[in-house]
Amino acid sequence: MNFCEIIDRLKDRLLDPLPGDFAHAPMRAIPIGDLTPRFDHSLPPKPGGVLILLYEDDAGSIRFPLIKRQEYTGAHSGQVSLPGGKAEQGEDPIDTALRECEEEIGVDKNTLTVLGRLTNFFVIPSNFIITPVVAIADSPLVFKPDPYEVARILSFRLSDLLNDDAIKNKEIVAAGKFRLMAPHFEIDGEIVWGATAMMLNEFRSILRDII
Repeated sequence: MNFCEIIDRLKDRLLDPLPGDFAHAPMRAIPIGDLTPRFDHSLPPKPGGVLILLYEDDAGSIRFPLIKRQEYTGAHSGQVSLPGGKAEQGEDPIDTALRECEEEIGVDKNTLTVLGRLTNFFVIPSNFIITPVVAIADSPLVFKPDPYEVARILSFRLSDLLNDDAIKNKEIVAAGKFRLMAPHFEIDGEIVWGATAMMLNEFRSILRDII
């Protein structure tokens, strides 16, 4: 199946009911031991968007970019995630995802075509409600990472995401103190866990319906 055929099928599939938490749940990290994180948010969650940007490389493989975030004081310091972030005033999730992609990895949002959305996802540690947006690039991509936010850009091959053994599981330490057993994906020596892995597993589930 070629890129155009996959994209046509994916666009149609995104119009149907989505797997949502059925796909999110298997990737949820489980605390180990007595020390567990607690989150008491007094404010409603902040809206945001992330982008799954599909493109075809020179070898004909379908890929999408992930970013490794710079180290900073915050819930997601140093983690691997999809390009994205907090909505600005007046933005809908698609606007946010496209703008953040342009800001973080230098892809002109006007060269992208949106296919649809995945299920909204509540990121508990940072109190965000995130909409994953799926898009394709209309022209070859040249990434230009924002050095303030992005330590590294990773390119995840779709076939690797779809492999039967794509999901791994190991103990990690979050925030320097919380032991978790974390289902995850792996790419270039990095692990993709937590909210990003849960959203990607929904995408994986949808793709496995059509490929």
